[in-house]
Amino acid sequence: MRAAYINEFGPAHSIRFGELPDPRPGPHDVLVDVEVTTANHVDTFIRSGAVDERVDFPFVVGRDLVGRVATTGEAVRGFAPGERVWSNSLGHGGRQGAAAERAVVPAERLHRLPDGVAPEKAVTLLHPAATAYLGLVTHGGLRAGTTVVVVGAAGNVGSAMVVVAAAAGARVVAVAHARDAAYCRELGAATVVDRRGDDLGARLSQACPEGVDLYADAAGVNDLRTAVGLLAWRGRIVLLAGLRTTPVLPAGPLYVRDGSVRGFAITRATTAELAEAAQGVNHLLTDGRLRPREVRVLPLSATAEAHRMLEAGELHGRRVALTTRDAVTP
Repeated sequence: MRAAYINEFGPAHSIRFGELPDPRPGPHDVLVDVEVTTANHVDTFIRSGAVDERVDFPFVVGRDLVGRVATTGEAVRGFAPGERVWSNSLGHGGRQGAAAERAVVPAERLHRLPDGVAPEKAVTLLHPAATAYLGLVTHGGLRAGTTVVVVGAAGNVGSAMVVVAAAAGARVVAVAHARDAAYCRELGAATVVDRRGDDLGARLSQACPEGVDLYADAAGVNDLRTAVGLLAWRGRIVLLAGLRTTPVLPAGPLYVRDGSVRGFAITRATTAELAEAAQGVNHLLTDGRLRPREVRVLPLSATAEAHRMLEAGELHGRRVALTTRDAVTP
């Protein structure tokens, strides 16, 4: 099979594209014929060695896929050949990645794709939407009627957070560039606050006069001084980006509010948590609320270029779908 893989940790151009042996499923695995995969920031962290992950070389990169069931292990029940499925937790934890023509997926990490959902669009949403769901619902205690601030609301994870929070009945205050205000409102934000300017905290306080119940920073700014000052009683802060940040925590104002700060990385999510998130993601895919802003379809052989563009900040809200088929769109 053809695959995008590395023989050692390194920069984007260390990704090779060529033939590797077909993977063999174990008794609890499903062999999937991959139709499309993508590239996320977390994929670049693993490829470069920035995070401590066990990797067996040659290592196929990539976390997410949409494809069709080829065969199942003898202990697997509930999946049939030809069914269209998805996964968003390959490429870490000792598992080979998704950027290949075939991939072995543990059955507990595989989910059906709803009918009528385009694979090229869905694959770009699986990681950010599951991250948004777990960050807000599982770790943030999202509830209807609460006020949620999303920093980086026009980004991949941030936009999914706006959708998840609005669908849950929360009042969403989006922090984004002014140019993205209309987009954030389309996703369900009640208010959009321009992220630029030194008085962001004051403007957010004005937008949230009764305080913030849940503050989620998808941009990795992690300005805890501002965030803690905005919290309502028992408000929560969820941090899920900004790998190199070392913010100062105002402990006094935090504890007198009964507030909390929670760190969250989807890489450490349990299979039960991922399955719960998958149900939420599929629901939002089905009703059309969850949708990518723009998708550029490239061949699987362009995986190294996708990683480079991602790290260089050249995508500007676009997502890349990497297809195993020959036909692509610009």
